[in-house]
Amino acid sequence: MSNFVMEIKKNSIYLVLLLPFLLAVMALNGFGFFFKSGSAGAGILIVLWLWFRQLKARKDVWMIFVAFAFSIGGDWFMSNRNGDMDMFISGIALFFVAHIGYLGYALLNGKVKWTFTAIVLAGYLVFFTCKLLPSINHGVLMFAALVYLIISCLSMGAAVGIDAKPAEKWSYVFGIFLVLFSDTIIAFSEFAGYTELNFLILPTYYLAHISVTFSLIARKISYNPVIE
Repeated sequence: MSNFVMEIKKNSIYLVLLLPFLLAVMALNGFGFFFKSGSAGAGILIVLWLWFRQLKARKDVWMIFVAFAFSIGGDWFMSNRNGDMDMFISGIALFFVAHIGYLGYALLNGKVKWTFTAIVLAGYLVFFTCKLLPSINHGVLMFAALVYLIISCLSMGAAVGIDAKPAEKWSYVFGIFLVLFSDTIIAFSEFAGYTELNFLILPTYYLAHISVTFSLIARKISYNPVIE
């Protein structure tokens, strides 16, 4: 088999990303929670398929399963809260665990870039103090939002510190950035009353899952160019 044909065969695996993409499009057009959870759910299935034979030895891949599964759970609480503060806090808690998954994956493949993390965290602490804190009058919510902000910045710093080939690394970094970006818009909307950017929340959230899944496909290809 020529190198050209092998390259086409190898890269054709990325076509599986059409599944989470189509589910995300359905979700954005008003379909139910099954489709809203589709980008993360399809990501789990794709990663499971690609890494099934190596799962026992791949603690990092399990971290992505945790991240995607708890993202689905957090999204369910957020989608069904109907103004219930406890549901909102529960959603934040589940998304916090999702970030532990993202952070764990990055740390198992690299290390935290502390200077970068400190800069990002400092900026978000200013944002929290000036924009969010004055609008939060619920102690538990304030604590939950602050802890979530910290873990989000750590996830971002760890993503930048991944030791991997460019396609794998920067697609993962982009995915975590999109999670952080989506969460920032939610914070503006929920606590600062700024809703003009709300239309970007779900597209960036779904694209984050797709980008992270892309990264794990790229990682699999780098280990085994012929997908079994």
